[in-house]
Amino acid sequence: MKLIAGLGNIGDKYMFTRHNTGFMLIDSFAINEGLTFRENSRLKCLITNIRDYYLIKPTTFMNLSGEAVRAVMDYYKIPVEDVLIVYDDLSLELGKMRFRPDGSDGGHNGIKSVIKHIGTDKVARLKIGIGPQPNIPSEVFVLQNFSKEELDVLKETLTRAKEGVACYFKEGMASAQNKFN
Repeated sequence: MKLIAGLGNIGDKYMFTRHNTGFMLIDSFAINEGLTFRENSRLKCLITNIRDYYLIKPTTFMNLSGEAVRAVMDYYKIPVEDVLIVYDDLSLELGKMRFRPDGSDGGHNGIKSVIKHIGTDKVARLKIGIGPQPNIPSEVFVLQNFSKEELDVLKETLTRAKEGVACYFKEGMASAQNKFN
């Protein structure tokens, strides 16, 4: 089994914020496949599965996302090599995305929590651009809703991201990077 974890903040007031881009991708997969999530309080997430994949949205807030990722990995015995974390990235322009095999947290508290809880920065990730950031604090910007125009761009990006995730799991990181970065 493989795990695709979308990072975000739980709750309706955060649904369309920039920080919930990871959740939006996971939701898009679920909608396309007619899946419904079930809450698993022990694993601290909303979870569903399709074929050989578990899709999760942590029910912790962003800064504690690693708790859910670690719990699901442990419970289903999923090795880190079979995990993909999807989250927003301020340094990427809206409409862009980047696959990375590993790396630092880049100042993102959700991925920082994942790295802490799984004990390595060698975890695959897909970063979805939400920038450029205006001259306001990051913590304010990421919790703002997307505008209608931005949501239109994001919708196209999420469609490409789903194709990228399929490519990643079928053909590997190098192929996903070459085709989608």
